[in-house]
Amino acid sequence: MKINNIDPIVLKNFKNGVVIPAMPLALKKDRSFDPESQQILTRYYLDAGVGGIATGVHSTQFAIREHGLFEPVLSCVSETIDQWSLKKGTKILKIAGVCGRTKQAVREAEFAVDTGYQAALVSLSAFKENPLSDIIKHCQIIAGIIPVIGFYLQPAVGGRELPYSFWKEFAAIPNVLGIKIAPFNRYKTFEVVRAVCDAGKENELTLYTGNDDNIVQDLLTTYKVHVNGIEKKVRMKGGLLGHWCVWTQKAVTLLNEIQTLIESGQDIPCELLSRSIQITDANAAFFDAANHFAGCIPGLHEVLRRQGLMKGIWCLDKKEVLSPGQSEEIDRVYKAYPYLNDDDFVRENLTKWKV
Repeated sequence: MKINNIDPIVLKNFKNGVVIPAMPLALKKDRSFDPESQQILTRYYLDAGVGGIATGVHSTQFAIREHGLFEPVLSCVSETIDQWSLKKGTKILKIAGVCGRTKQAVREAEFAVDTGYQAALVSLSAFKENPLSDIIKHCQIIAGIIPVIGFYLQPAVGGRELPYSFWKEFAAIPNVLGIKIAPFNRYKTFEVVRAVCDAGKENELTLYTGNDDNIVQDLLTTYKVHVNGIEKKVRMKGGLLGHWCVWTQKAVTLLNEIQTLIESGQDIPCELLSRSIQITDANAAFFDAANHFAGCIPGLHEVLRRQGLMKGIWCLDKKEVLSPGQSEEIDRVYKAYPYLNDDDFVRENLTKWKV
């Protein structure tokens, strides 16, 4: 597999499984770009122990493209990662969100490469009405520019249903690193896993959960898929998640705990399964599941605002605000599950990140 200029250690970490937050967009009150706050967020994620950051994706707001912010935001994050990583002696995977029809996606992929990104998370929302063959061709073209991570985005926030046949063919494309599986649907999730196994790519592609409603169980599960009489075992190794752009240091601790448990071969403790549902409950508040995810991005901003990592919850679309009662729901999960937040970690380091 061609991997371009991905550092071998970074690639190994990705394959082993890491925390990859989907980067939010930091804005000022007038809705102009706030590079200082964007830098603070980036330093927060790096010090929390993430293995990658995805920028220009859903949590960054796809509308950055219409507002002329795609290039400034990706440049800011990339430069901050390089500076802070050099200072800390660490390296992570820089992932760029690539959207639109093929002409736009090619332009974005080429910019990402020029700006130091090592992989592209390819959104297929622009192909809602196209035959699957068009989408496969599109992905092949992007994979010829930069290593690709597939993205199964749930329809509720702009994705489309993609069948088993698509993922089996997608898995065979050269230069695909992995797949972020985020249909928020158990049936569709397993279809992707089965397709990768049937394509014979289970040892080449790394699967990441994007199912923010089922994070822990996705990471705990060993999928067993029978192919021509042979049992193949597959696991989702890490998470590329909007949920993990908040309380990130605790997400790193959680993934380490799960990986240690899996390696030990011990039984899954009941407490961890209970915590799984608590994390899902917190996600429901952040993502505004009660209102069909209308307040998803403002909800994430609100958590970061409370911690002092963002100045406000402003989105590019003035209509994109917290839903009625959503702030109270965030209050509720904060009080119910205080051990899930990383407020102490943020409080101890915030001054340092504001340099």
